[in-house]
Amino acid sequence: MENLIGALPKDFLLHGDTKRLLDNYHWHEPKIGIAASYTPTAFDVNDHFGVFRGVDQIEAFAQATIVSCATFLECEKQKCTPEDLKTNFIPAFISIGNVYFHNYIQEGDTFLSLGKIKFYKFRQMVADGRIYKVSKDLDLDLYFSDFSETKLDNYELSEDFTLVAELFDITGRALKKEAFKQ
Repeated sequence: MENLIGALPKDFLLHGDTKRLLDNYHWHEPKIGIAASYTPTAFDVNDHFGVFRGVDQIEAFAQATIVSCATFLECEKQKCTPEDLKTNFIPAFISIGNVYFHNYIQEGDTFLSLGKIKFYKFRQMVADGRIYKVSKDLDLDLYFSDFSETKLDNYELSEDFTLVAELFDITGRALKKEAFKQ
């Protein structure tokens, strides 16, 4: 496997179905970054006036970047499957830098997490990026078929995307499960 394109998020995330905030991977360059999408459901916005909360946006971004990308790289390094990795590690937030919200997301809005990997070492990853609301009729797989690292670096997207949030220093680490058995 060269990247996460075509992979199912459920296979790379350790979260259960009710906590998974990721539908598809559209572009992925290992060690560089990722573009992944999610469409919030009624369950996601229950008791929040139909709005997908900012804290959930941060979690969705983290799942798309520091969890998915780090799982991919760690599996490559250890020459194992994500299922094998799940038996020994639990993903955890280490820290969250600045987050600036410019817009909101509602139930049924598809949004894109566009993340840049800044650091990866010892099962720890740091990512910056942005969240964009996506136009209803846009085919994300087709759109990102010719995406590049340069476009990622410049957040070069068409007017089909509306900036929702900017995220900095989203940091996570895969912790050994044995640390939780004390």
